[in-house]
Amino acid sequence: MTPVKIDIFCHILPPAYFDRMTAISTRGAYLQKRVREIPAMTNLDVRFKMMDLFGDYRQVLSLSAPPIEALGGPELTPDLARLANDSMAETVAKHPDRFPSFIASLPMNNPEATQREIDRAINELGATGVQIFTNVNGRPLDDLEFKPVFATMARIDLPIWMHPSRTASFPDYQTEQQSKLEMWWVFGWPYETSVAMSRILFAGYLDEFPNLRIITHHMGGMIPYFAGRIGPGLDQLGSRTEDEDLTRYLKQLKRRPFDYYKMFFADTALFGNRPGMELGLSFFGVDHVLFASDFPFDPEKGTFNIRETIKDIDGLQISEAHRQQIYEGNAKKMLRLKI
Repeated sequence: MTPVKIDIFCHILPPAYFDRMTAISTRGAYLQKRVREIPAMTNLDVRFKMMDLFGDYRQVLSLSAPPIEALGGPELTPDLARLANDSMAETVAKHPDRFPSFIASLPMNNPEATQREIDRAINELGATGVQIFTNVNGRPLDDLEFKPVFATMARIDLPIWMHPSRTASFPDYQTEQQSKLEMWWVFGWPYETSVAMSRILFAGYLDEFPNLRIITHHMGGMIPYFAGRIGPGLDQLGSRTEDEDLTRYLKQLKRRPFDYYKMFFADTALFGNRPGMELGLSFFGVDHVLFASDFPFDPEKGTFNIRETIKDIDGLQISEAHRQQIYEGNAKKMLRLKI
């Protein structure tokens, strides 16, 4: 039986939200240049024509970058989150055969509003998880102000999607003012993902919240490739640092640091890199890998990533049962989808 292909990381900017976003930010800010050149981001008719090329293919919707908290202060972002989530919920309700669910966006610079929006988006609008970014306006995710998000999602038992976030304002060298040649995206985003995963595990959240499930974009960033470095390297945590006793983290954790990385989930959005997909699948295991394309951010403005990701998954030397698990089984189970 041909599996339903449930693409769990597909970006959208609903027109009402996009108009509001562009009205309050400068034209060149936060990838707007790129977004304006991708019709499928805001135009459903264009999106549907692309989706039709891939058979029984569905999309779980998530808001595109920038993070909501990057657009304004805590007095502004709750309304932006509400508009984004209301718009995505309306789109899902109108086209349930296309979009089985959506991921809620949060105003992470307003902790109280974030908790209210999680409750509203999931219990009233039907969101099947939430999206956060790897930092909150430069603040790390293990900042105690953000801990309630992890606690709440573990209690609700729905996943967190973690999207990388970094801009050119983060320089590659201390002597420069900004990152050049878009290295902030090419290499900065995988690095952001890897560090955010590390900070979460060393904060003890995976011990404290056993039901916590975090889906990392782009197959866990750098983690699978550097598994050999991570394992014995973090077993020696503190051996390189003289001004702080880092061995206390090893004593506090219940497992070896390396083992916690395997507790994260990962998606297949690798832009046509089958060896990378094989490596990530080997590291995380089939139970922790879900189909995603990162639609529509590709040179064809939507079709390339889907086509190449499907080709790579179909080319994996795995059983059909495992292939179906990646395409739909894991998503149905984690997101409680009924398709």
